[in-house]
Amino acid sequence: MRISARTQYALRAAAELAAAPPGPVPAERIAAAQGIPRKFLDNILLQLRRAGLLHSQRGPDGGYWLAYPKEQISLADIITVVEGVPEGGDHGGYPGVARPLADVWSALRDHEETLLSEITLAHVAEGTLPPPHDHPRPTPPVGSSPPDGSSPEDGSSPPDASSPEDGSSPPDRSPSPLDRSSPLVRSSPLDRSSPSEESSPRDRPTSPSDGAGARLAARPG
Repeated sequence: MRISARTQYALRAAAELAAAPPGPVPAERIAAAQGIPRKFLDNILLQLRRAGLLHSQRGPDGGYWLAYPKEQISLADIITVVEGVPEGGDHGGYPGVARPLADVWSALRDHEETLLSEITLAHVAEGTLPPPHDHPRPTPPVGSSPPDGSSPEDGSSPPDASSPEDGSSPPDRSPSPLDRSSPLVRSSPLDRSSPSEESSPRDRPTSPSDGAGARLAARPG
């Protein structure tokens, strides 16, 4: 929805009247308080008075005031007087898969009209806008986790990956002196898998060629 400058002036002038004490409010005071050009303001106030939303009084003590309690005048009432009744756009020409977009624009227009009908001049003048409607959120599939990482809807805490399911404490993952895979453990002389340790002749595997060489060396010349 596009709100014209004229409509914004009308809403601001009506809010000024709603916040004013009882009695006529001069147009000069409204124009000065809201920064509205006087020519625009006179035409707007006249239009609102003819629509039955304002009363006026001439004379030195004259001015304008609301014709109804501020709790009974909605923003939609002001907008309808200034802009006229909104007409639904013709979206029937959307071809193919874009045809449902017409329903989207219709739902958007209905939402705007509902919102503007619920907010009154009293809400604006007192600075207490009504709370937004709570729309139900779609239920995620069973077994899926929330996208934001929050707790499930049933109130239970998400499972901690670091603790086992039986409730026992998670194992200590700090390096142990006996943990040969830890980078902090130096190679021990007793560790036969250490690459830094030289192989002892006793530990070397015996190959067929080694055995033949030993027999030739033991045979007298």
